[in-house]
Amino acid sequence: MHKKLTSSCPLYTISVLNLVKTYNGARALDGLTFSVERSAICGLLGANGAGKSTTVRVLTSLTRPDSGSALVAGFDAVQAPQEVRRRIGYVAQKSTLDGNATGLENLRLQGRLYGLRGLQLTKRIDFLVSRFDLRPLVGAFVRTYSGGMQRRLEIAMGLLHSPEVLILDEPTTALDPQARIRVWNLLRDLAGEGLTVLFTTHDLEEADQISTKVAILEQGRVVAAGQPASLKQTVLADSLEMEFLSSVDAENAREILDQLAEVHDARCFGNHLAVRARDSMRAAPIVIATLRDAMIRVIAVRMRQPSLSDVYLHYAQNDRSLGSYPVGSH
Repeated sequence: MHKKLTSSCPLYTISVLNLVKTYNGARALDGLTFSVERSAICGLLGANGAGKSTTVRVLTSLTRPDSGSALVAGFDAVQAPQEVRRRIGYVAQKSTLDGNATGLENLRLQGRLYGLRGLQLTKRIDFLVSRFDLRPLVGAFVRTYSGGMQRRLEIAMGLLHSPEVLILDEPTTALDPQARIRVWNLLRDLAGEGLTVLFTTHDLEEADQISTKVAILEQGRVVAAGQPASLKQTVLADSLEMEFLSSVDAENAREILDQLAEVHDARCFGNHLAVRARDSMRAAPIVIATLRDAMIRVIAVRMRQPSLSDVYLHYAQNDRSLGSYPVGSH
């Protein structure tokens, strides 16, 4: 029987230290280190190939690292994989549901895989069906469910055995906005009841909406981690968003503003220009006066608070699929 281990702080439900994993000579994980507090919602952010999926595979004991350690709910994912699996629920990005079975049949099968039987299984299913608002269609074939309802069913299946940790891979991919918000609210509620949630995403809005902590991965390493609000304070305070008559005007404005000492960075998005400065309030009148002197008409100017997009661009070594600086986000 495996002894339960403890990380350096007992508040951590997940503790990862110096994980290394190599595939065909390339390092998918390169000294990965991070931790997740009990009842936190932690988002692993990163572009494709940053190491998110490999991290999840190690934490779910599906992949053995070359070196390093990963403790989940107090057990080592390499030394005690069965103990870890009893304490986690896992929801994969690709659906594992049987579309030709009913929701109830999917739940029963999942429960039996975890050793639940009889009245214990029936009560647990009844509770989750009510909790996740699945009762209207629980007796129907899963192939008739909407995408959002299928996702709620998968999360319910991941919670059948009352795990301490729920791990989700891209939890709201392809869901419509209403379904996404419903899943977000469910995850918030679960964390509020003591469940630790870890999810991967390249959707920065999603991470900003529901995470109490984020870890930004780049080339198999964590380049920044912490509460979203705290991380935003480490980047430039705010930015100016400017709208022009045309994309040509925006590009001309960018070339001019790049020469100003007050401007740290300027990026075009169609006929919009995002301008970052150390002190945007002080830089704004200088920027506007400079463009007026250059005979470039500005239609609108507004301030924007820093977002997780700014944090990502600040810490990640390259942009790749996350390389956006979204105009109009809050």
